[in-house]
Amino acid sequence: MDVKANYCDFFEGTEKLLEIWFGRRDDSSSANCDLRLIPRSTWEKLLKIVKCEIISYKKNDHLDSYVLSESSLFVSKNRVILKTCGSTTLLRAVKALIYVVRDMTDFDIVLDLFYSRKNFIRPELQDKPHTSFEDETEVLDELFDGSAYCLGRLNRDCWYLYTLNPLEDFIGVQVPDQTLEVMMQELDPKIMKIFTREVCSNAKEATMKSGIDKLFPGIMIDDYLFEPCGYSMNGLFKGGYYVTIHITPEPKYSYVSFETNYPQESYSDLIARLLKTFCPGKFIMTLFANKLSVAAIAPGLYHRMDFRGFCRKELQFSHFKNYDLTYALFAKAPS
Repeated sequence: MDVKANYCDFFEGTEKLLEIWFGRRDDSSSANCDLRLIPRSTWEKLLKIVKCEIISYKKNDHLDSYVLSESSLFVSKNRVILKTCGSTTLLRAVKALIYVVRDMTDFDIVLDLFYSRKNFIRPELQDKPHTSFEDETEVLDELFDGSAYCLGRLNRDCWYLYTLNPLEDFIGVQVPDQTLEVMMQELDPKIMKIFTREVCSNAKEATMKSGIDKLFPGIMIDDYLFEPCGYSMNGLFKGGYYVTIHITPEPKYSYVSFETNYPQESYSDLIARLLKTFCPGKFIMTLFANKLSVAAIAPGLYHRMDFRGFCRKELQFSHFKNYDLTYALFAKAPS
């Protein structure tokens, strides 16, 4: 999504994803316990540390949604989701974010935290601390009591995760919660061409021509088509649910990320629609679900999950105190 890049230039579509839940130590209510009270000007200052900026904004009763020059920011009453691609320096802003939340709201504790990303295509182009997952873990360990994990193959496709160790005096997030992420590579070049100014003159045209508008009919869409190529979309549902899609269409480094917290017992049909829409050569799927979520029964389903034209290469399950995690890698079957 680099506005300065040529269509064939390299761009790191692989994103860094940070999700933080905030709470109060005494568990009391306060009118000032709302992250949406933090003004846009403050978010803009924080994003300068990350090396990106806000280019569009929409909101509903539950979520503030920002399309960024490098991916997305979502802010709800007690949760921040920041997702950035390219050579952004997301983790440099975590300490400042914690300070801002404590200074401008009555939240005084981090209830839960998740930092994750796929392995970079070209890690040597990243700035510290994102030059390695070990360096990222060191930065987070200075601020939190957490644990670092790697799922998948260290020498091929893998996915990194850092999350908090269980807090002794706090039981964590107590609302139904789930997050599905699908990271696709080796996309169909004809489909990727849609997300260039050569084929589409604006974001709405790209959204409709690609069929993205049909994935979740009726949602509030905020989309952006970059110059000369690249695409971002945030979508808002009622009830505090979101969807976000980011597309790096460069021919040799094509990458599409999809993420949503919309609750479903099974995401098989949704993933199948994504595969039909984008035609990847391979993809990684991750699903977080806590015990209160309708998706909590899903792990057993993935033993039987099958997508036409794809082979499942890996399937891993991890159990944490509050969440279960499913990780899977699929690749196009030999013709």
